[in-house]
Amino acid sequence: MTTTSLQSLRQPTASQAADTSEARGADAILRRTLRRHASGITVITVPGPAGFTATSFTSVSLDPALVSFCLGATASTAAAVRRAERFAVHLLGAENTDLARQFARSGIDRFEGVRYRQETDGLPVLADAPAWLTARVVSRQRLGDHYLVVGQVESGDVRQEAPALVHHAGEFAAVSRVA
Repeated sequence: MTTTSLQSLRQPTASQAADTSEARGADAILRRTLRRHASGITVITVPGPAGFTATSFTSVSLDPALVSFCLGATASTAAAVRRAERFAVHLLGAENTDLARQFARSGIDRFEGVRYRQETDGLPVLADAPAWLTARVVSRQRLGDHYLVVGQVESGDVRQEAPALVHHAGEFAAVSRVA
């Protein structure tokens, strides 16, 4: 039987290690609980170009092939996502921590120094992600303080097999197989 383990790519700070806050309310419970859930790291891009780091990407259906992601309604890329007819999802590997951090930062040109190609409608597809796909938006709905976007898969590729980059307990980590 093969299991997986998470290897942290950064040492936790003292404040993170001693997270004993007595947060109240459903939002605090959700945040505290989901810190224990490992999520795959993706970069979502839309024409503009615009893009952001996301952990909310998931498959929805195989027939038809549907995927989804969520984005905060006040995020700097929210307007571009609301206008977009298509999006690209880039599944990151352990070697892509710099890319994940760059697309998570606000107030910068997230595409500066990033290799990508633009499709005819301006959709950027990043060159250095181990796997990617594109999708046409079929549903977009505001739910609470986020937008849920669902798309039908159009194309994609796995460029290389690489250990997945995940987010766990506020840190990036790499998945590795152990016997």
